Amino acid sequence: MPIRLSNIRLSIDEPELALAERAAGVLDVRPQEIQRWRILRKSLDARDKSNISYVYSLEVAAGDPTAEPQLVRRASRLKQIGAELYDSPRFEMPTPGSQPLGERPVIVGSGPAGVFAAYFLAEQGYRPLVLERGKPVRERIRDMHAFDEGGPHDPESNYLFGEGGAGTFSDGKLTCRSSGPDVQRVLEIFAECKGKPSILYDHRPHLGSNRLPAVVKAIRERIIEMGGEFQFDCRVDDLELDGNQLRALVTSSGRIPTALAVLAIGHSARDTYEMLHARGLPMVHKPFQLGLRIEQPQEQVNRAQYGAAKLEEKLGSADYSLVAKGEHNVFTFCMCAGGYVMPSVSEPGYFCTNGMSLSKRDSPYANSGLMVTLKPEQFGGTHVLAGMQLQRQFERAAYELGGGRYDCPIQRAGDFVARRASTGVPSSSYPRGLVLAELDSVLPPVVAQAIRRALPVLDQRWRGLFLREATLVGPESRGSAPVRFLRDEHTLESPGLAGVYPIGEGAGYAGGIVSAALDGLRVAKSIIGRYAPVG
Repeated sequence: MPIRLSNIRLSIDEPELALAERAAGVLDVRPQEIQRWRILRKSLDARDKSNISYVYSLEVAAGDPTAEPQLVRRASRLKQIGAELYDSPRFEMPTPGSQPLGERPVIVGSGPAGVFAAYFLAEQGYRPLVLERGKPVRERIRDMHAFDEGGPHDPESNYLFGEGGAGTFSDGKLTCRSSGPDVQRVLEIFAECKGKPSILYDHRPHLGSNRLPAVVKAIRERIIEMGGEFQFDCRVDDLELDGNQLRALVTSSGRIPTALAVLAIGHSARDTYEMLHARGLPMVHKPFQLGLRIEQPQEQVNRAQYGAAKLEEKLGSADYSLVAKGEHNVFTFCMCAGGYVMPSVSEPGYFCTNGMSLSKRDSPYANSGLMVTLKPEQFGGTHVLAGMQLQRQFERAAYELGGGRYDCPIQRAGDFVARRASTGVPSSSYPRGLVLAELDSVLPPVVAQAIRRALPVLDQRWRGLFLREATLVGPESRGSAPVRFLRDEHTLESPGLAGVYPIGEGAGYAGGIVSAALDGLRVAKSIIGRYAPVG
């Protein structure tokens, strides 16, 4: 049984090949006595600016397996080193069920939840059909570039709709709070499909918005090779029901018969939310996040995190994760080191922001969401879609501030704290126009107050480097869905609607690319364990 070693450290100047010798030293054996080793986890420890180092967990197999318990006892004597026998759990899929499916399952949406549900269903012989209201990723990129350059907004092909969903152009972070064989398998698929090997062990794995389109396309091609099919420019407009049983999907491309639909609609398909609510799909209010996005010179973030030394040349652009606690906590969200502010717009006539960065993280700017969690009682209404209407209210206000041109409302952070108007439009990475605004007008008062209180706290923590030259834009309102679709605890179907499986961020069961993919896998396992493959 292999050995797991934790808290193995290398300086930032040492090559990772030195890990084998370091592991041999910890186990008190010769390097040639180690049969194999691999990195399980890698993180950066920058707390001591004079001694920044990488911290690793390793899986190590000795040449003589019978000696491994004794080697663990030797290593355990060393202070700060963790050692244990380690048997990596195996990824397993359920045995296919016997209940027949009349037609192949249909996946609605090609974001991470949808494509991973499709991937595992296709792998097991279920020949899923994936419907995507937007365009294939290459065409989608062209539409977004045209919009960034001042062109019209396309309501079906934008930063939120199209192949890969919203995650394709929101930085490509693959962080996840979960662990285990399912997480490992999801990350392996990303790595195999034109990702990079380091995402399997990096503490904060990151692909970049320039790399993700190729990954998304490669996953699609694998699904097709395994018997799946994709249909683009196909929006689901209604469910055709026979009592409580799904019979077909009514789409912009015609009627598609099916008794099983996986609804991976994403958190911004508001027209679909309204249709599903009208059709009686059970859903409830859910807390969601709303706030602003702060943008700073990346140089300031580097100095705050690395100290005076120019370590970004070795470590890349520094990032951060911060919380200011209070009556309403304010936390950073989707921090994009060396990134760009972008328009997270799905509906014409509304405006909100998000962030992204490319794989090199080489923009001179850093940006991050500053978010406050709103509870259902703060939505201002009892309707189950009241949170969505609250989002629309402030996104509409932002659009009007931008003169109906999708210009981005911006205010200097110090002016926001001091409740004064900014003068002179500051610089920003936002690709379209900017307009000076007082950002209280794009936020509920409780959110504005919480952020105004939190900013000086964060600035003090960074000794004046957090707010210096910082600007605020917003609103930032698409961090999570404001509703949750109810699901049967065992089958994961929508209660009372046989054959309907709501999944992912849009259904309220995920909060990022990997967690959405895991929910897609979870639902795929439920379907596989119940139904026989499609002949």
